[in-house]
Amino acid sequence: MTPPSRTSPLLVTGAAGFIGSHLVDRLQQDGHEVVAVDDLSTGHLSNLAEASRHPSFRFVELDITSAEFRALVNRVRPDVVMHLAAQMDVRKSVADPLHDAHVNVVGTVNVLEAAVRAGSRKVVFASSGGTVYGQPTSLPIREDAPLLPSSPYGAAKVAGECYVGMYARLHGLAGTSLALGNVYGPRQDPHGEAGVVSIFARALTTGAQTTIFGDGSSARDYIYVDDVVDAFVRCLGDATSGSRFNVGTGIATSVGELHRLLTTTCGVQASPVMAPARPGELQAVSLDSSALTDRTGWRPSVPLRDGLKQTVAWVRSAIDSSGGQTPH
Repeated sequence: MTPPSRTSPLLVTGAAGFIGSHLVDRLQQDGHEVVAVDDLSTGHLSNLAEASRHPSFRFVELDITSAEFRALVNRVRPDVVMHLAAQMDVRKSVADPLHDAHVNVVGTVNVLEAAVRAGSRKVVFASSGGTVYGQPTSLPIREDAPLLPSSPYGAAKVAGECYVGMYARLHGLAGTSLALGNVYGPRQDPHGEAGVVSIFARALTTGAQTTIFGDGSSARDYIYVDDVVDAFVRCLGDATSGSRFNVGTGIATSVGELHRLLTTTCGVQASPVMAPARPGELQAVSLDSSALTDRTGWRPSVPLRDGLKQTVAWVRSAIDSSGGQTPH
């Protein structure tokens, strides 16, 4: 296993986002110099408040699809690029697949091309365990399951994985794709449809109405952000190169049960409004992450109840610090 260089920086795209900012914090704690890139279309500089206190930290506001991004990577010459920048809203990808492909496919190709030109050793790519496989026939899903995405977002993530593999074969650029479960935790944006834990936590904390789409039985593999960050860190070396690894708990939790757990965590009694299921919604997803465990020793360490407590505590703190306004 080739360890990451401590003399060359690491570059993180999507660094001001939910997962990216936690990854930046962890890399700095581990002693790495980090260059953070984000166009701030959905990310928030406030997420990097802790990171900005480190003298080795550098933030650059750039679009990953731009020529300026390639120029930056060529100047920085990072050892590893951790690529998390994305258009991440499945519904937006359905409404505007061209924009989704521009960010998630063209942007990923631009990241890979920049890494090759800069002489980087490796790219670690954030893929999606909840969308690349489509509706699974059995759970938990293994990496050898068919790739049958049912949204432009999922198709773009599959394309990104293909490009990561192709760049390894064509240029020798090591690559790892991580197919993430439903990541939750502090800093998750409560607006939009991607972060149901944050959405429920915010509503239950402020007394707002919650909504469940469908009958509450649809289930997802909820994994705490610190566990996801640990998976990225364990993939810095070469032992995971050339593969996709699932990153999840292997447990499918229904949205109805998630709502019940959060009402208990928030200490409230609240019933959700039931709304029609959204078209294209997958019924159940959970991920078999044993391959990553076998290769790196990674295991999820934060039980759902504990992670929900930490998330609710953050939501409350963020609301208090903003004078009663919801985070972001």
